[in-house]
Amino acid sequence: MPVNCIRPTLLSALLFATLSACSAPEPEAVSGTEANYNVELDIAQLMSLVLEPASDMLWDSGGWVLDASGYEELYPTTDDGWAFVRAQAAIVVEAGNMLALPGRAEDDDAWMIYSEGLSEAGIMAMEAAEAQDKEAFFQAGGQLYSVCTACHQSYSPDIASRFDNSAD
Repeated sequence: MPVNCIRPTLLSALLFATLSACSAPEPEAVSGTEANYNVELDIAQLMSLVLEPASDMLWDSGGWVLDASGYEELYPTTDDGWAFVRAQAAIVVEAGNMLALPGRAEDDDAWMIYSEGLSEAGIMAMEAAEAQDKEAFFQAGGQLYSVCTACHQSYSPDIASRFDNSAD
């Protein structure tokens, strides 16, 4: 091989080696680590022990009641009261996440949309409680109710029918 052909080839090889040494290293693959979720609680237990009490607390803490004894506003009246309902709203946010976990999610379609909607309603309630905004808190409770009702109609019609008084 002529000398003038070796120089460009050698120069190209040196340039390639230099550039290769300067490039970012390949990211290392995570070896054999999988997330393990404890999903011992079934959906009914998660609903009755975690989500339902927190949701009920939110609904019982927002709005108004007019009965024989008069008009009563249900909103918290102290900073501690608002902090408490904010904590209940955080439980709702995380319950939405828990429902989406592998081993609990019924499907990757509507179930995931409802789970995300549950978390979003909880965030709305948290923000409203932080601001002590009664109207926004009431709207968050309505959003939470809408998500719960839609999910129950899709996945557990027997629960949804317990609240349907039209058959009476």
